[in-house]
Amino acid sequence: MMQMVETYTQKNSLLNAMNGFIGAVNNMDQTVMVPSLLRDVPLEHEKEQEERSTGNYLRDAEVDMFGYYTQLKAIRNDIQWGALGRAEEMRRKEKESLAQEATRANDNEASEEDVDLEQLFRFHLKGLHGVLSKLTHQANDLTHRYKQEIGIAGWGQ
Repeated sequence: MMQMVETYTQKNSLLNAMNGFIGAVNNMDQTVMVPSLLRDVPLEHEKEQEERSTGNYLRDAEVDMFGYYTQLKAIRNDIQWGALGRAEEMRRKEKESLAQEATRANDNEASEEDVDLEQLFRFHLKGLHGVLSKLTHQANDLTHRYKQEIGIAGWGQ
């Protein structure tokens, strides 16, 4: 019984979600030998409709397979190496956010004790896990679609 609980817990851990996403993107990167073939290849119509209704985690401006490919790789790199290229921008936004929070705290006379950090953490953890799951699914779909486009869809499965 204890082993089943541990396996379930591990399966749903953030680390497993990140590793699954990184593995899916690595597989995609190894499969896609000529990324330029993805340019101007539209996504499936049903998938586009689903993303519009459920929310697309990748930028709407990039709706072809090449855009997904490059964005998935960029997200993987940010997870693995951090967002070093955006460090200055993030610091600026963080300072602005802290200033806004301080203003709100003064206006509402709220103390730090009023913030339930555990609840906030769980909220963001659940959201991050959901985003990583969807991105993993998108990387796997892109890999499969690329194989279909070049005619090797049944190979290596």
